[in-house]
Amino acid sequence: MARLILASGSPRRAELLEQLELDFDVSSADIDETLKLGECAETYVKRVAYEKAKSVAQQFHDCIVLAADTCISLDGSIIGKPQSKEHAFHIWQALSGRQHDVLSGVCVVAENEMYECVVKTQVTFQELSQSDMESYWQTGEPLDKAGAYAIQGIAAKYIPSIKGSYTNVVGLPLYETVKLLKAVKALN
Repeated sequence: MARLILASGSPRRAELLEQLELDFDVSSADIDETLKLGECAETYVKRVAYEKAKSVAQQFHDCIVLAADTCISLDGSIIGKPQSKEHAFHIWQALSGRQHDVLSGVCVVAENEMYECVVKTQVTFQELSQSDMESYWQTGEPLDKAGAYAIQGIAAKYIPSIKGSYTNVVGLPLYETVKLLKAVKALN
């Protein structure tokens, strides 16, 4: 079987992939992840996952490359990582008491084959008080997280429900990833 490369520096994606008990190496893709004018969330995550996989596949011939990209969408707008405390509070005020979408594009490239998918999960946040936001910010967890939260961490206490894949919200939808890896014979 060909060597599997995870085209991501995300420790959360590596941890999720380890749950599948696969041997893999990690190689971060160095690509421009800038949102293109008029690009919707679904198109964006699909494009970025493909570009990550393609970039790493060019470095590692005869390997299977798995890449993913995840974003949060609210009312059609992509919500990124917080740039400051004020930005995080602005994000949480927008998410508070509402449902938003978490979308992941997943792409697997092997030799001349390429398989991809986009997975969407709906996440509902409770109403967040100023005290909730201040307390959560102080944990340090929101830094470097899309939407300024980590569902697998402290933020879980603010999320009464999700509809769809939990692992998608963490950063790699495992069920769909397994299907793609089976398509390239990386799994039985």
